Amino acid sequence: MIQISGLSKVFNQGGQIVQALDGVSLHVAPGEIFGVVGPSGAGKSTLIRCVNLLERPTAGKVVVNGQEITSLPEDELRRARQQIGMIFQHFNLLSSRTVAGNVAFPLEITGCGKNERQARVEELLDLVGLSDKANAYPAQLSGGQKQRVGIARALATQPRVLLSDEATSALDPQTTVSILNLLKDLNRRLGLTILLITHEMEVVKEICDHVAILSDGRIVEEGAIQDLIVNPDSRLSQAFFPPSEDVIHSPGTTSAAVTFVGDTADRPVLASLVRQYDVDVNIMGGSIQVIGGRRIGRLQIELSGAQVPQALNFLRETGLRVEVK
Repeated sequence: MIQISGLSKVFNQGGQIVQALDGVSLHVAPGEIFGVVGPSGAGKSTLIRCVNLLERPTAGKVVVNGQEITSLPEDELRRARQQIGMIFQHFNLLSSRTVAGNVAFPLEITGCGKNERQARVEELLDLVGLSDKANAYPAQLSGGQKQRVGIARALATQPRVLLSDEATSALDPQTTVSILNLLKDLNRRLGLTILLITHEMEVVKEICDHVAILSDGRIVEEGAIQDLIVNPDSRLSQAFFPPSEDVIHSPGTTSAAVTFVGDTADRPVLASLVRQYDVDVNIMGGSIQVIGGRRIGRLQIELSGAQVPQALNFLRETGLRVEVK
C-alpha cells in the first residue's frame, strides 16, 4: 500500500545543511499497522510528512496504492491526498468550528453536498464514539476527545491510508490506550492501512504488526514485531528485555537467554528440564511482556551439570529460542 524508496530530505537551516532523511526505504502492506519508532530528532516526523508531500523529499519516491505521489502535478496531488488521512500530535482542530464542523471541513473542500455531508459526519462521529459532542467546540473537549475528532476528520473522505504523527504523545496513559484501541478497531473494520510514528515503545508493543527503527535519518532495523522481539540481538528486543549487564556468571556454568512465545510462556518447561536431565538451573533474571496480543517472555539462566548440551537441545525442541552466551 505504501512504498518508500531511497527517500532523502535535506534542510537548509540558516546556511547549515541538515540531512533529516538519508536513503530511507520502507514497504507497508495493505491492512497493516506499521510503526516507525526512534528518538526525537531521528527524522520520524519528516518521514511521515513526506508520504503525503507536506514535506517534499529532496530525492527518492513515494508510491501510495500504486500511485507515485512524488511525481504528481499539484491538482492530481490534491486528489491523491483524499486517500491519505492524517492525525496529529496536537490535534490541529479549528477552534471556531464545532466538532461536526471540523469533521465536515474536508468534505466541504471536496464539494460534497450538504445532505450527504451531514450523513457522513453523523456516521463518523458514531464511529469514534462522539455522537453526543457534535455541537461542542474543541475548547470544551478533553485531549482524548479532540484526538477522536481528528481521527473522524481524517476518515471523512474514506481514505485507504491513515498517517499518525505522534498521535498519542500528548495524552495520558489511559487515554492513549483508548485511542490505540480505536485505531486497532478501525484497522480491522475498515481494512485501513496505518503508518504511525512514535517515540513510545508502549505504542509499538500495543498496536504494531511491523516496525522500523529510525536513527539519524536512517533505518537501522526493520521487521515483523514478533520476529524482532524473539531475537535477543535486535534493538527492539533489547528495548523490551534489557540485557543484564551487572550479572556475574559463576565459573563452570553455561549462560543462556531463553525466549518463550505464546503458549510456551505458560508451560512448566524448566521444571520438566530439571526432572529429565542431570542439570541445575539458576534463574538470573527475566520478564514477561504482552506484545501484539501474545505473551513473550525472556529468562537469563545458568546451567551446570553433566547434561547441559542435552538440556539445551530439549529447550530448543520444546519450541523455545535459546541463545548461549
